[in-house]
Formats: sequence, C-alpha cells, structure tokens
Amino acid sequence: MSKLVIFSWLYLLSIPLFAQDIKVAQLNCAYRNNPIGIDVLSPALSWKLQSAKHNIMQTSYQIVVSSSLSNLNKNIGDVWDTQKVNSGQSLQIKYQGKKLLSSKTYYWKVRVWDNFGHESGWSASAFWQMGLLNTVDWKGAKWIAYEKLADSNVNSLPTDGKKDKYIGNNILPMFRKGFTVTKTIKKATAFISGLGHFEMSLNGAKVGDDFLAPGWTKYDKEVLYLTYDLTKLLKRGENAIGVMLGNGFYYIPPVKERYRKLKVAYGYPKMICRLLIEYTDETSANIISNQSWKTAPSPITFSSIYGGEDYNANLEQKGWNLAGFNDNKWKSSLLVDGPKLNAQKEEPVKIFENFSPQNINPVANGEWVYDMGQNASAIIELKVRGKKGDTIRITPAELLKADGSVTQKNIGSPSYFTYILKGDGLEIWRPKFFYTGFRYLQVKGAVPSGKENPSNKSVVEDLKALHIRNAAEQVGKFSSSNELFNKTFSLIDWAVKSNMVSVFTDCPHREKLGWLEELHLMGSSVRYNYNAAPLFKKALQDMKNSQLASGLIPEIAPEYVKFEWGGDMFRDSPEWGSSGILMPWYLYQWYGDKQAMTDYYPMMQRYINYLGTKANNHILSQGLGDWYDIGPKPPGVSQLTPMGITGTAIYYYDLKILEKTATLLGKKADAMAYAKLALEVKDAFNHKFFDAKSKQYATGSQTANAMAVYMELVEEKHKNAVIENLVKDIRDRKNSLTAGDIGYRYVLRVLEDADKSDVIFDMNSRSDVPGYGMQLAKGATALTESWAALPTVSNNHFMLGHLMEWLYSGVGGIRQAENSIAFNHIKIEPEVVGDLTSADVHYNSPYGKISSKWKKTDQTFTLEVNIPVNTKATIYFPVLPKYEISEENNSTFTDAGIADGKAKVVIGSGYYKFNLKYK
Repeated sequence: MSKLVIFSWLYLLSIPLFAQDIKVAQLNCAYRNNPIGIDVLSPALSWKLQSAKHNIMQTSYQIVVSSSLSNLNKNIGDVWDTQKVNSGQSLQIKYQGKKLLSSKTYYWKVRVWDNFGHESGWSASAFWQMGLLNTVDWKGAKWIAYEKLADSNVNSLPTDGKKDKYIGNNILPMFRKGFTVTKTIKKATAFISGLGHFEMSLNGAKVGDDFLAPGWTKYDKEVLYLTYDLTKLLKRGENAIGVMLGNGFYYIPPVKERYRKLKVAYGYPKMICRLLIEYTDETSANIISNQSWKTAPSPITFSSIYGGEDYNANLEQKGWNLAGFNDNKWKSSLLVDGPKLNAQKEEPVKIFENFSPQNINPVANGEWVYDMGQNASAIIELKVRGKKGDTIRITPAELLKADGSVTQKNIGSPSYFTYILKGDGLEIWRPKFFYTGFRYLQVKGAVPSGKENPSNKSVVEDLKALHIRNAAEQVGKFSSSNELFNKTFSLIDWAVKSNMVSVFTDCPHREKLGWLEELHLMGSSVRYNYNAAPLFKKALQDMKNSQLASGLIPEIAPEYVKFEWGGDMFRDSPEWGSSGILMPWYLYQWYGDKQAMTDYYPMMQRYINYLGTKANNHILSQGLGDWYDIGPKPPGVSQLTPMGITGTAIYYYDLKILEKTATLLGKKADAMAYAKLALEVKDAFNHKFFDAKSKQYATGSQTANAMAVYMELVEEKHKNAVIENLVKDIRDRKNSLTAGDIGYRYVLRVLEDADKSDVIFDMNSRSDVPGYGMQLAKGATALTESWAALPTVSNNHFMLGHLMEWLYSGVGGIRQAENSIAFNHIKIEPEVVGDLTSADVHYNSPYGKISSKWKKTDQTFTLEVNIPVNTKATIYFPVLPKYEISEENNSTFTDAGIADGKAKVVIGSGYYKFNLKYK
C-alpha cells in the first residue's frame, strides 16, 4: 500500500473527528439569518459554535465575504477576507470590507480555531442582501395615493380630548400595475412601503407572510420599508402588482360611531415601490411607483387601528391584481410627498396560534357568543354561507357581562368587524389592517352551523381567532414542579406575546401605545423568552424620533398623542423616559451590542440634561411614580411610595449607567461628570428620604426600600437592615405584595440577590390576595393591568410580569456572572425554595443554548446543565453540612469550595450531569 493511499485513508478517517471537535453554526447578520434589506454600511456578523467536547473556546476566526456564491465556494473573499484573526470574538463583529452597494447580495462564511489547536471546517454559506442606502437608489419611485388629506387637517401630535375639526370616513385604496417581462429572470426584489399598512400581491398571490407591514413609527420623522424576494412569483410574460392600503396609526378616521383612543392624522394612505428585476444576461429593469399606476377604492369600507374593520364582498373586483384586468375605470394615482425611508430591521408581525371556539352560547336578540379560551392579540377568520347583502357584525371582548354577552367597557367601544356577504357559496374573510385583544366574539346577523335557524340567517361554518405578534424567535422555555408557577409563566407569556408587535404596547386593544417603562422593567423577562434585540433597537429609534427639543423623552414612543390630563404627568415621568438611557446598556449586557450606545449617546445626554433642569436639589418628583401599586384607593398614581423616591432613584441609576457607557465609549470627561453628579444625587436622596433610626426609606414601602437597595443608594453599612425591613413588610402582610409597575421588579431583584428567594416563592404562591395567583383564580388567561384583575381595566397587559425574570434567573438559576457580557460567563444558581422539587429551564443565548434541569429528593440533588461553546460557567449547589458531588460522565470540573452556604464548581463548555448526595 502506497504512502499516498495510507495518508488519504487516514485523512478520510479524520474528517468525522475533525467535524466533531468544533463546528460553526447559525450565522447571523444584524441579528437575522440571511436577511434582506440591510441598510447599514457595517452590519454586525455573529455565529454560534457547537462541539461534543468540553471546555472549548474559540481562539481565532476567519470571515470570508464574496460577491458571488461561486467565489465563496472557491474561498475567494473578493469583498472581505479577514484572514486568520487571533480573537475569541464570535458576536457583533463589524463588517470592514469593501463599500457595500445598494440591493447587492453578499455571501459569507466563517471558520474558527479552538484552544486545543483544532480548526473547524468552513461553515455553511450564508448571505445578506442590501436595501436601498440612498434616496437615488429608489430610481425615481414616487409616493402615490388615491387622494390627499387637506394640509389643514394634518395633525401629527393631537392633544388628547380636543374636538374634531372635521368628521368622516376615508377611502381605503388599492393600486395595480401591469408590466411585461421579456427575458430570463435571475432575481427579482421588491422594496416597498405603504402607509399606514400595506398588503402586496404579485400575479394574485400574497407577497410574504407578514401582517400589518410596515412597522409603525413616528411618521413625520421616519417610515419603514420592506424588502421581498419575488423571484419565484415573477414570470416571463405578463405580470401584475397589486397593493391594498390600510390606515394603521398613520390615520385614525374621525368616525364618531367607532372607538378612537386618539386622533392622529398624518395623511391619507399612500405607497411607494421599486421592483428590481435582474436578468441572466446581467441587465436589469425597474418597475417604480408613479402616476402610471392605477387606483380604486377597495372592498374595505372602514378600517381603524382602534375601531375595527368593515368589508363589503360585493365591492370586490375579480382579477384586479392579475395581468389582463381591465382597469379603464380606475383612476391614475396621485403623486404626493413622503418622509424619510429606512429599512425595517425588526422581525415582522405574523400570524401564529389559531384558536377554535371552546363553546358557543346564545344570548339575547338572537346573537351568539364564541369563547376562544385564550385572551390574545388576534384577528378573526370567518367562514360563512348566506345571501347576498347579509351583514354580520362580530364584536370582540375580553370579558362577559352577567347575562353572557360581551362587554367592551374596559377596552374601548364600539370596536368591531363587519362582513357583508356576496352570496357566493362558502366565503372566507380575514381583516387586513386591524387587530385587537379578545377572548370572546359576539356574532350578530348569523347563526352557528348546526344550530336552529328559523329566520334563515347566514350560517357561520367556522370562526377562529388568529393570534398575531412580532415574529421574534422564541429562545426560552420554562417548566417546574409547581403548577401555579407554570400557569403564571403562561399568563405572563401571553401578555408579552400580545403586546410585542412592531412596538412593545401596553395592551392590544384600548391604547396599543408604546409606554416606555415596560422596556427596561420587563426587558429581561422578554429577552429570556424572545430574541427581540432588533425590536428593542427600533424602540430606541422611536424614542429618538419622539424626543422633544427640550430633551424630554415622552412616556410613549412613537408619540402619537399629547396627554394633558393632570398636567404633564402622562408625558414626563423619569421612570418611563429612562428607557432611553438604560436600553442601550442592556443591549450591550445581553447581546454584546455596543452600537446602540454609540448611536443613541446624544439622545441619552440630552435626556439626562433635561432631568437635571427638572430636579429640585437633585430630587425629581414629577410623573406617575409607582404606578398601579396596591394602596387604599383604586389603582393609578403611586399611593404607598411618595413622589420623588422612584423618579430620583431612577435618575441616580441613569447617571451610573451613563458613567459606564461614557467609560466604554472612551469619553472620560463625561464619565467623571456623571460620577460626580451621581454622588450629589445620592447624598440628596439619602438626606431627604432615609431614616437612620428605623433604617427605612420614606414611608418604608416595599418599592422605596427595594429601589434604594437595587440602585445602590443605601450605604453598605445600612444595606442588610433595609433589606430586612423589606422582608418584614412582606411577612407582616402575610406574604403579600404592594409594589406596582415601577417597584415590583426591584423587589424581586433585591430579594433574589440577597438569597431570599424563599420570600419570592411565598409572596407569589397565594391566590387570595392581589397577584398572579388571584388573576388565575379569577379566570385570567393573560396578565392583567391590575394586580387584582379588575374588570374595569385591561385584562391583557404586560407591565406587571416581572416574575418571569425570576422564573429563569431564580428557579432555573440561569444568570450572568458579574461583568459577563452576552452570557459569556454564566452563573447557574437554582433557588430550591418552597415546595419546588424540580425545574427544566433553558435559554438560547447569543452563544448557544444554556440549560438548567434539576431535581431534588430528601437525599439527593441532580443538576443537568449545558454550557455553550466559547463560554464558561460557575455552578452553585444547595448543600447540607455533609455532601459529595460527582459528575455522571466523569467530566472534569473545578471545585471552588463553599460560598454563602452553597457548594461552588467551575466548568467550561459542554453537557454535565452533577449528582449531589447528602450524607
């Protein structure tokens, strides 16, 4: 046998081993897999690593970016080749190659080397396609409309409660454009926006699977466009584009018979589009929106983001979005102006779970109520048979009256769906531009299939609720031996899902507004569950677009209304606006993303300067305080915690975060100035609010003491006493909570950090006092606005869902070690408290899946963990005086002794199963 044959044989044998040592997987560009429509010049590239072995760390990498797949397959990095870079970085690597060109597709791959000298194979190829970087790249595409709103009626920031200047409905238009393709198609890409929302079709087929595109924004400052790959839908010969438009938040029609929370009016619906067709002969063509596009009213006769949607099937024009349709009776489009366009970077809104009725009950007046079993953000899907002209009204609601009919008192009324039949067999309808939050649907004008129908009404063959939400990838999972906690997790999760659209809303019905306190207070709960980083970054842009000349970041962003009830308390509250300072830091902590700090540093500075102008001897007393805490009165503005506590505590925390941010960005003078001011605020806070005798802050409320501890306002020598006062207040109330929207997260954080998760367990294990247990006991299926699940307010609100963070960090024990970034140093410290006997929790971090699965008996404690490649972990075990720890697969670990009564071991990446036996 020749040496060459032997070498080849050995080489082939080595390939599987080589592949198992370390593998590059899941390449992401700007947080997304193979994204199209990238409009930044240096997108961030990331990847995850896999290995069946333990203690694997990346030591070097090479990225190759090519202009074609054939070049990439030949390892020719004609756009960028980093060569071998000695670095463990696998997240947020900024592209630094040749200048990227609009609409161009780039192909890339990665290989790495590890700490054992192994070289990975090349990753599978990935790509990103650029969007349109400059106005000229739209190739002359124009904004077009059916009609234009009079300039005197445009109002981009209405004041709440002001009377209408005019009333009436508007036309919801559709547009079409026929065109011919004469060559062989290589690739076709559409760049399109429609305001408020659009639905595009090509040759009669819906483009994309998104809903309510594009994401809503502060339209006078920014509009988002979508990018679609139409290669498979386009054909040689005759083609036709069809577009339908809805109002969304761009225009709330002033129709008095329908519910409106606000009266914003940027203009009537309009659209812009460029379709780029690339041919195999290397030439290209563009179809652009202009006056040659034809337009007509659509069968949607009313659409409001608040009031519902009406559809008259008799107004349908068959084949309107197909080639060959006679559009002679349609009018030419009207040219109008449009604002700045940016590519949509967050995931789109899509349809997810479908709910069928759990029961259908008759109510008065021959109407029927369908119970879908789950309160969620949703649309309906109606399947019906009946006579031409029959009209069905479907009213959504969260709650029922005593007689079994629906009530909209708590969500705004009247808001409903209307469908007028064309009488053509089975008719199927879904609304296109309206969603709401509901569990129940009341049907008027039709009878459910199988029920008696003496009046020969239309027959509802089927009625479903289709849950809609942002398509952020789910990255977390939680289950435990405690059924109440499992149900609480689901309760909170449904509120998160129902309020995660293209902004984080407060509720999916009454307001649908981006109240900002939720971003920083509920952010960790969201991040454990969903990869929503792009949506958080969009929220920052919404804040920047809504920031006032004074520097104020208003409480809602995008800001569509100016609330003046109670002065400016619903516009200027530091606990809300501070998301503008805290969110960039949290994005860095969770994802290693420094770009947000760089991009929004001027906004952060302007806001902290504004707060300084509002401070009285460094104390901030404006705003809402600990909103919806539990006091003697119905919930609302802070009752138990005096104004000044929460605002000043968050002001101090903002300054400390800005000090860290400035340091990281190399702005030393800024960092020193923020540190100095923070010290002054701390002294003023303690002077005004701390009672050195009682060791209490202000009234001694749960919120006051917890925030002083969490923000590190309390002096170290008093810290334990203040924590004990917090615990005493909870225990004296028989383990019930009083903290509200602002304070409750800090109560949980302080108790967990102080190793008092037993208190968290006890205070969240009751159903007889306001809290999660009471909400579930009252039949809630999504988190409610008030702790007591009051029927007078929203029953799908995610502002109080802070326990979810503890379910991951406490029960699962998945946390970041101090100074860890993006979970590169993991802390696994399950809190084995109360009657918990097991938990199975995982979080798919930026580096890969972290899992913690534990089970305890009287004599043993078993913990299975998975630690991603390129990270390390410290594990903490609950111990008794005599114990021994072993790892079932004989994997190596470092015994780090005992800390705070817990055994501590240090491990590298890989799967481990630890068995702890008590002697």
